[in-house]
Amino acid sequence: MADIEDPEKTAAVVVAAVVEETLRNVFAPWVRELELRLIAASPGEVRLALPVHPRHVHAGNVMSGQTLMAAADSAMVLAVTSRLGAFKPMTTVQLQTSFLRPIARDAGEAIVTARVLRLGKTLAFGEIEITTADGALAAHATTTYALL
Repeated sequence: MADIEDPEKTAAVVVAAVVEETLRNVFAPWVRELELRLIAASPGEVRLALPVHPRHVHAGNVMSGQTLMAAADSAMVLAVTSRLGAFKPMTTVQLQTSFLRPIARDAGEAIVTARVLRLGKTLAFGEIEITTADGALAAHATTTYALL
């Protein structure tokens, strides 16, 4: 008997491909230099690894807030894209970030998880959690995007 393809697995592969394509081809070169790596994707949610590079560490020997905010913003674009099924132009209207604990220079990587909370016709709302590799919450962000 032939194997029947699992529709959920097929959908996950398609979503991951859309997210990977967006990571490679949509973002500005300096955003691609963050070297975000896809860990998992489903419609409306992505989980990424953010490597801790010396170029993103400030004098306090921790990852800079600017890097974390850029990663959060980028992750939400990917989450919205995963929900839409393809990249569509959008722009950040609001990004509110709370920094809860530092990510040390020697942390290796941080994990960025973005979730779409609501997707309307013209606006998308979401939240992003950035954790240390061992799961401690380092930053939490909420965001609003205008769909263009």
